[in-house]
Amino acid sequence: MDKNSGKAFDYNLFKRLIAHTKPYRFTFFGVALAAILLSLFAVVFASFAGRIVNDAIKVKDPDKLLMLVLAMFGVLLGQVISQLCFNYYANWLGESVIKDVRVALFKKMIGFKMQYFDTSSIGVLVTRAVADMQRIGEIFSQGFFVIVADLLKMLTAAAFMVYLNWKLALLVFALLPIILYATRLFQKAMKKAFIEVRAQVSNLNSFVQERITGMKIVQLFTREEIEKENFRKINEKHQNAWLKTVWYNSIFFPIAEIVTAIAIGLVVYFGVLQDLNSINQDNIGTIVSFLFLIELLFRPLRQIADKFNTLQMGMVAANRVFAILDTDSHIEDTGTIVKDDVKGDIEFKDVRFGYLKDEQVLHGVSFNAKVGQTVAIVGATGAGKSTIINLLNRFYEIDSGAILVDGIDIKEYTLASLRSHIAIVLQDVFLFADTIANNISLMDDSISVKDIEAAAKQIGVHEFISSLPGGYAYNVKERGTMLSSGQRQLIAFLRAYVSNPSVLVLDEATSSVDTYSEQLIQQATEKITQGRTSIIIAHRLATIKKADKILVMDAGKIVETGTHKELLKKGGYYSKLYEAQFLAEEVV
Repeated sequence: MDKNSGKAFDYNLFKRLIAHTKPYRFTFFGVALAAILLSLFAVVFASFAGRIVNDAIKVKDPDKLLMLVLAMFGVLLGQVISQLCFNYYANWLGESVIKDVRVALFKKMIGFKMQYFDTSSIGVLVTRAVADMQRIGEIFSQGFFVIVADLLKMLTAAAFMVYLNWKLALLVFALLPIILYATRLFQKAMKKAFIEVRAQVSNLNSFVQERITGMKIVQLFTREEIEKENFRKINEKHQNAWLKTVWYNSIFFPIAEIVTAIAIGLVVYFGVLQDLNSINQDNIGTIVSFLFLIELLFRPLRQIADKFNTLQMGMVAANRVFAILDTDSHIEDTGTIVKDDVKGDIEFKDVRFGYLKDEQVLHGVSFNAKVGQTVAIVGATGAGKSTIINLLNRFYEIDSGAILVDGIDIKEYTLASLRSHIAIVLQDVFLFADTIANNISLMDDSISVKDIEAAAKQIGVHEFISSLPGGYAYNVKERGTMLSSGQRQLIAFLRAYVSNPSVLVLDEATSSVDTYSEQLIQQATEKITQGRTSIIIAHRLATIKKADKILVMDAGKIVETGTHKELLKKGGYYSKLYEAQFLAEEVV
């Protein structure tokens, strides 16, 4: 869509946006009616101003003066009421539309496959869901309807000018091409400027979010001054992008003011000349009306240019948001099987997969995990261990081969059904800024605090949680920063246990934890793996000695299979790996 960045207005994009107002069509037409009334009241007010001069002041008729003043007051009251309804319901409509679009956007994003997030900036996505949404809302509250209302004012003002005095009207209209041409240039320039502004806002958000998230690394490697300088450069680009818009405004609005002042001067000069040469001498009231009408004609033009800025910023934001909504990056959920009693029999058949095209990570992986078995997967970093877990959950689609659960291809299951039977404990545990209880249940109403406490006692972590201030109501803050890595792992184990999965996956779950936490984790592991199929990925081979089967991976292939004792007897890759770890531990 960037190819259209030079266009002042994208009709197709706007049409798509307007489609979101259909549920609020009565409000939409109500706002449109208020805009029409505002234009009519404005012209009637100008008419009454001229009549006061000609029909009351010149003939010195106090009764008619009072009547016209009261009529003007009534018109003014109508304007106030119409303006109030216009402002409130235009904003209400805008907020309602962005509420719906934001829900649709969030629903779209949580359905994306992991590969999309691997290549997308989180800061940019946050900008789309928050800041850009507000810009879209402003299309209705400060852009489109305001422009329509101002255009109606201009048309009615122009028509009434012709009716009052076509000669003076032509004089005013002769100046319109100047301001219209300036407005056109202004709109095109602002369109390009606002695209740059939105890009710099996204860059700024991404930079700040990443540095705050990685603040430990920034301070640990004393990069404060370097990051400060990087931020200064990005912030300067952001400032320069905004200054372009300020510069264009600084040029346009003085031109508009000068043209308006010239129009007023010409009307007064030639209107008075006409009045001096006229027998009836009624042009004074007409001139007074024209002074109001010129404001109605030229002020909306200035406002339209200003509001067109808002409209264009909203359109740029809508363009970016719809680009995400149009992104086809989701796992096809075409399966129809929903099972409540998955046993947990897993089989990989010649599975091949690569995160990037023509760069395979798995080269024909085949293995099975029988119901209730504990299968461990070991190997060097990058061997493809975690990839197997990602594919089992259908976070990514395999290139070829098949993955079966209970003898059924996982593509035949609905995604919700498949994933509901698999629980994963990752090495890098993610916790939300919420209570421990909510982080365990993930707001599932079917899991009560009593259920959580009972499960915690069963796997031996109740004592640890109870020792925290507030116990299960303890708020772990963003990403669980109030807990140690070992404590976060224990919470993750409990989260997996209460979901009662048929298949349990432990991905490096005991790495980087203290000895005490590791003992608790080992106890929890023995408890939660009982009676269910378990897949354990581990670097520390001492933790998988009791596994029913060990798969040894190297460069995306399974090179050895067997129990701990069987693999040691072979004296192959596993044996060498175990000896290397054992010697390293002995040295320590």
